Amino acid sequence: MRRRPGIGGLQKAAAARDQYRLLGENVAKLRTDMMKEQLATFKSQLEEFARKHKNDIRKNPAFRAQFHEMCAKVGVDPLASNKGFWAELLGIGDFYYELGVQIIEVCMLTRSLNGGLISLQELSSHLRQRRKKDREAVTEDDCLRAISKLKVLGSGFEVITIGKKKLVRSVPTELNKDHNQILELAQGQGFVTVEQVRRRLSWASGRVIDALETLLEEGLAMIDNGIKDGKCQYWFPCVSSVYSFVGSDT
Repeated sequence: MRRRPGIGGLQKAAAARDQYRLLGENVAKLRTDMMKEQLATFKSQLEEFARKHKNDIRKNPAFRAQFHEMCAKVGVDPLASNKGFWAELLGIGDFYYELGVQIIEVCMLTRSLNGGLISLQELSSHLRQRRKKDREAVTEDDCLRAISKLKVLGSGFEVITIGKKKLVRSVPTELNKDHNQILELAQGQGFVTVEQVRRRLSWASGRVIDALETLLEEGLAMIDNGIKDGKCQYWFPCVSSVYSFVGSDT
Protein backbone atom coordinates (compact mmCIF):
# COMPACT_ATOMS: atom_id res chain seq x y z
CA MET A 1 0.00 0.00 0.00
CA ARG A 2 1.36 3.41 -1.05
CA ARG A 3 2.03 5.77 1.85
CA ARG A 4 0.55 9.24 1.73
CA PRO A 5 2.84 12.21 2.49
CA GLY A 6 2.70 13.35 6.08
CA ILE A 7 2.03 16.87 7.37
CA GLY A 8 5.75 17.63 7.35
CA GLY A 9 6.05 16.64 3.70
CA LEU A 10 3.08 18.77 2.70
CA GLN A 11 4.52 21.77 4.55
CA LYS A 12 7.87 21.34 2.79
CA ALA A 13 6.17 21.12 -0.59
CA ALA A 14 4.13 24.28 0.12
CA ALA A 15 7.25 26.13 1.27
CA ALA A 16 9.08 25.07 -1.92
CA ARG A 17 6.20 26.34 -4.06
CA ASP A 18 6.26 29.69 -2.23
CA GLN A 19 10.01 29.98 -2.79
CA TYR A 20 9.64 29.25 -6.51
CA ARG A 21 6.81 31.79 -6.75
CA LEU A 22 8.86 34.48 -4.99
CA LEU A 23 11.84 33.69 -7.18
CA GLY A 24 9.67 34.00 -10.30
CA GLU A 25 8.25 37.33 -9.08
CA ASN A 26 11.75 38.67 -8.35
CA VAL A 27 13.03 37.64 -11.80
CA ALA A 28 9.99 39.24 -13.47
CA LYS A 29 10.48 42.47 -11.46
CA LEU A 30 14.17 42.53 -12.32
CA ARG A 31 13.38 42.15 -16.02
CA THR A 32 10.71 44.87 -15.84
CA ASP A 33 13.10 47.26 -14.07
CA MET A 34 15.79 46.58 -16.67
CA MET A 35 13.34 47.20 -19.52
CA LYS A 36 12.18 50.46 -17.91
CA GLU A 37 15.78 51.58 -17.52
CA GLN A 38 16.59 50.70 -21.13
CA LEU A 39 13.45 52.48 -22.32
CA ALA A 40 14.30 55.62 -20.35
CA THR A 41 17.81 55.58 -21.82
CA PHE A 42 16.44 55.15 -25.33
CA LYS A 43 13.96 58.00 -24.85
CA SER A 44 16.76 60.24 -23.62
CA GLN A 45 18.84 59.34 -26.67
CA LEU A 46 15.80 59.95 -28.89
CA GLU A 47 15.40 63.45 -27.44
CA GLU A 48 19.06 64.19 -28.07
CA PHE A 49 18.73 62.84 -31.62
CA ALA A 50 15.68 65.06 -32.20
CA ARG A 51 17.51 68.17 -30.98
CA LYS A 52 20.48 67.43 -33.22
CA HIS A 53 18.40 66.71 -36.34
CA LYS A 54 15.50 69.11 -35.77
CA ASN A 55 15.74 70.75 -39.20
CA ASP A 56 16.09 67.43 -41.03
CA ILE A 57 12.96 66.09 -39.32
CA ARG A 58 10.92 69.10 -40.44
CA LYS A 59 12.33 69.45 -43.95
CA ASN A 60 13.05 65.87 -45.06
CA PRO A 61 9.95 63.63 -45.45
CA ALA A 62 11.92 60.36 -45.47
CA PHE A 63 13.85 61.37 -42.38
CA ARG A 64 10.59 62.41 -40.69
CA ALA A 65 8.99 59.03 -41.42
CA GLN A 66 11.98 57.20 -39.92
CA PHE A 67 11.80 59.42 -36.85
CA HIS A 68 8.12 58.51 -36.38
CA GLU A 69 9.03 54.81 -36.59
CA MET A 70 11.67 55.27 -33.89
CA CYS A 71 9.16 57.07 -31.68
CA ALA A 72 6.54 54.36 -32.15
CA LYS A 73 8.97 51.67 -30.95
CA VAL A 74 9.31 53.36 -27.56
CA GLY A 75 5.70 54.46 -27.22
CA VAL A 76 6.29 58.16 -27.93
CA ASP A 77 3.66 60.08 -29.93
CA PRO A 78 5.06 63.47 -31.05
CA LEU A 79 1.56 64.46 -32.20
CA ALA A 80 -0.24 63.67 -28.96
CA SER A 81 -0.21 67.26 -27.73
CA ASN A 82 0.47 70.62 -29.31
CA LYS A 83 1.86 71.85 -25.98
CA GLY A 84 4.02 68.82 -25.21
CA PHE A 85 7.81 68.47 -25.17
CA TRP A 86 8.03 67.23 -28.77
CA ALA A 87 5.79 69.97 -30.11
CA GLU A 88 7.93 72.63 -28.43
CA LEU A 89 11.18 71.01 -29.51
CA LEU A 90 10.30 70.31 -33.15
CA GLY A 91 7.20 72.35 -33.88
CA ILE A 92 5.99 69.07 -35.36
CA GLY A 93 2.53 69.41 -33.82
CA ASP A 94 2.08 72.69 -35.68
CA PHE A 95 3.28 71.06 -38.90
CA TYR A 96 0.54 68.43 -38.79
CA TYR A 97 -2.08 70.86 -37.51
CA GLU A 98 -1.45 73.14 -40.52
CA LEU A 99 -1.41 70.14 -42.84
CA GLY A 100 -4.73 68.96 -41.39
CA VAL A 101 -6.31 72.35 -42.06
CA GLN A 102 -5.06 72.27 -45.67
CA ILE A 103 -6.40 68.73 -46.12
CA ILE A 104 -9.85 69.92 -45.03
CA GLU A 105 -9.64 72.87 -47.46
CA VAL A 106 -8.64 70.65 -50.42
CA CYS A 107 -11.39 68.15 -49.67
CA MET A 108 -13.98 70.94 -49.48
CA LEU A 109 -12.76 72.56 -52.73
CA THR A 110 -12.87 69.27 -54.65
CA ARG A 111 -16.06 67.90 -53.10
CA SER A 112 -18.28 69.18 -55.91
CA LEU A 113 -16.18 67.12 -58.35
CA ASN A 114 -15.59 63.91 -56.42
CA GLY A 115 -18.46 63.77 -53.93
CA GLY A 116 -16.12 63.81 -50.94
CA LEU A 117 -13.96 60.86 -51.99
CA ILE A 118 -10.45 61.69 -53.19
CA SER A 119 -7.46 59.44 -53.75
CA LEU A 120 -4.59 59.84 -51.29
CA GLN A 121 -2.21 60.32 -54.23
CA GLU A 122 -4.30 63.16 -55.66
CA LEU A 123 -4.67 64.79 -52.24
CA SER A 124 -0.90 64.71 -51.75
CA SER A 125 -0.40 66.30 -55.20
CA HIS A 126 -2.77 69.16 -54.33
CA LEU A 127 -0.95 69.74 -51.03
CA ARG A 128 2.50 69.76 -52.65
CA GLN A 129 1.25 72.44 -55.07
CA ARG A 130 -0.07 74.52 -52.17
CA ARG A 131 3.06 74.17 -50.02
CA LYS A 132 5.71 74.97 -52.63
CA LYS A 133 6.45 78.30 -50.96
CA ASP A 134 6.91 76.64 -47.55
CA ARG A 135 9.66 74.38 -48.93
CA GLU A 136 8.46 71.62 -46.60
CA ALA A 137 7.81 68.53 -48.68
CA VAL A 138 4.69 66.50 -47.88
CA THR A 139 4.35 62.76 -48.37
CA GLU A 140 1.38 60.42 -48.32
CA ASP A 141 2.62 59.20 -44.93
CA ASP A 142 2.37 62.77 -43.60
CA CYS A 143 -1.19 63.01 -44.93
CA LEU A 144 -2.17 59.76 -43.20
CA ARG A 145 -0.78 61.01 -39.87
CA ALA A 146 -2.61 64.34 -40.19
CA ILE A 147 -5.89 62.61 -41.12
CA SER A 148 -5.58 60.28 -38.12
CA LYS A 149 -5.60 63.40 -35.92
CA LEU A 150 -8.64 64.82 -37.73
CA LYS A 151 -10.66 61.78 -36.61
CA VAL A 152 -10.79 63.08 -33.03
CA LEU A 153 -12.82 66.04 -34.30
CA GLY A 154 -15.56 63.68 -35.41
CA SER A 155 -15.24 65.33 -38.81
CA GLY A 156 -15.99 62.18 -40.81
CA PHE A 157 -12.50 61.99 -42.30
CA GLU A 158 -11.41 58.44 -42.99
CA VAL A 159 -8.95 56.57 -45.18
CA ILE A 160 -10.35 53.53 -46.99
CA THR A 161 -8.63 51.08 -49.31
CA ILE A 162 -10.33 49.97 -52.51
CA GLY A 163 -8.32 47.70 -54.75
CA LYS A 164 -4.81 49.14 -54.95
CA LYS A 165 -5.83 52.70 -54.06
CA LYS A 166 -6.15 54.50 -50.74
CA LEU A 167 -9.04 56.97 -50.78
CA VAL A 168 -9.77 59.76 -48.32
CA ARG A 169 -13.44 60.11 -47.45
CA SER A 170 -14.53 63.49 -46.08
CA VAL A 171 -18.29 62.91 -45.98
CA PRO A 172 -20.19 60.25 -44.00
CA THR A 173 -21.11 58.24 -47.10
CA GLU A 174 -21.50 54.52 -46.49
CA LEU A 175 -20.17 52.41 -49.34
CA ASN A 176 -21.30 48.82 -49.53
CA LYS A 177 -19.50 45.91 -51.20
CA ASP A 178 -21.17 46.56 -54.59
CA HIS A 179 -20.01 50.20 -54.61
CA ASN A 180 -16.47 49.19 -53.66
CA GLN A 181 -16.30 46.60 -56.44
CA ILE A 182 -17.44 49.15 -59.03
CA LEU A 183 -14.85 51.68 -57.83
CA GLU A 184 -12.14 49.03 -58.00
CA LEU A 185 -13.22 48.11 -61.53
CA ALA A 186 -13.12 51.78 -62.57
CA GLN A 187 -9.50 52.19 -61.49
CA GLY A 188 -8.31 50.84 -64.84
CA GLN A 189 -9.63 53.68 -67.04
CA GLY A 190 -11.49 56.00 -64.69
CA PHE A 191 -14.97 54.97 -65.80
CA VAL A 192 -17.28 51.99 -66.30
CA THR A 193 -20.38 51.22 -68.34
CA VAL A 194 -23.37 49.16 -67.29
CA GLU A 195 -22.33 46.46 -69.76
CA GLN A 196 -18.75 46.35 -68.45
CA VAL A 197 -19.88 45.93 -64.86
CA ARG A 198 -22.50 43.36 -65.78
CA ARG A 199 -19.99 41.31 -67.79
CA ARG A 200 -16.98 41.60 -65.46
CA LEU A 201 -18.85 41.02 -62.19
CA SER A 202 -21.56 38.71 -63.54
CA TRP A 203 -24.34 40.87 -62.09
CA ALA A 204 -27.90 41.34 -63.28
CA SER A 205 -28.50 44.67 -65.04
CA GLY A 206 -30.82 45.84 -62.27
CA ARG A 207 -28.13 45.35 -59.63
CA VAL A 208 -25.60 47.28 -61.71
CA ILE A 209 -27.95 50.20 -62.38
CA ASP A 210 -29.04 50.39 -58.73
CA ALA A 211 -25.43 50.62 -57.51
CA LEU A 212 -24.44 53.17 -60.18
CA GLU A 213 -27.48 55.35 -59.50
CA THR A 214 -26.62 55.41 -55.79
CA LEU A 215 -23.07 56.50 -56.59
CA LEU A 216 -24.46 59.23 -58.85
CA GLU A 217 -26.82 60.47 -56.14
CA GLU A 218 -23.98 60.61 -53.63
CA GLY A 219 -21.94 62.75 -56.04
CA LEU A 220 -19.21 60.12 -56.39
CA ALA A 221 -19.84 59.54 -60.10
CA MET A 222 -20.42 61.67 -63.19
CA ILE A 223 -22.28 60.42 -66.25
CA ASP A 224 -21.21 61.00 -69.86
CA ASN A 225 -24.03 60.53 -72.36
CA GLY A 226 -22.08 61.80 -75.38
CA ILE A 227 -20.49 58.53 -76.40
CA LYS A 228 -20.87 57.55 -80.08
CA ASP A 229 -21.95 53.97 -79.38
CA GLY A 230 -24.73 55.26 -77.14
CA LYS A 231 -23.43 53.55 -73.99
CA CYS A 232 -23.30 55.85 -70.98
CA GLN A 233 -19.98 56.08 -69.20
CA TYR A 234 -19.93 56.53 -65.43
CA TRP A 235 -16.81 58.48 -64.48
CA PHE A 236 -15.30 58.43 -60.98
CA PRO A 237 -13.07 61.45 -60.25
CA CYS A 238 -11.69 59.81 -57.12
CA VAL A 239 -9.92 57.16 -59.24
CA SER A 240 -9.52 59.09 -62.50
CA SER A 241 -6.41 61.09 -63.41
CA VAL A 242 -8.54 63.31 -65.69
CA TYR A 243 -9.60 65.40 -62.68
CA SER A 244 -6.41 65.06 -60.64
CA PHE A 245 -5.18 68.63 -60.73
CA VAL A 246 -8.39 70.61 -60.95
CA GLY A 247 -8.13 73.43 -58.44
CA SER A 248 -4.54 72.55 -57.42
CA ASP A 249 -3.43 76.14 -57.84
CA THR A 250 -6.18 77.58 -55.63
